[in-house]
Amino acid sequence: MQISSEYAALVQWIRDNTDASDPVLHIHAGMAVLILARLITRYPLSHPVPLLIVVLVATANEVLNRLNFGSWRWPDTMADFTYSVFWPAILFVVLAAKRRLERRPSRRKPAFARSR
Repeated sequence: MQISSEYAALVQWIRDNTDASDPVLHIHAGMAVLILARLITRYPLSHPVPLLIVVLVATANEVLNRLNFGSWRWPDTMADFTYSVFWPAILFVVLAAKRRLERRPSRRKPAFARSR
């Protein structure tokens, strides 16, 4: 049995044993991969490495789907990829922006240094 068909059977088993829709499963999988990548690599979520791992895993999922089905199903592929990566990407952007803002030196003088 090929890896792609074994993977497809595992995915189908997950679908059959949950009440979640396909988009919800992709959203949860993307977030789970993000958290696991964060824990394993120890990079903060504001660093691009955990997000890159989510993108790589989502891409691998779609490649395995393509191998299993024999062709690209572009509307489904793009939707699945987007569902998997959207919230991890949003978290990365927000946390990276917050991190940059916190590093910036303040242009205002502290209250105790202001002259009256």
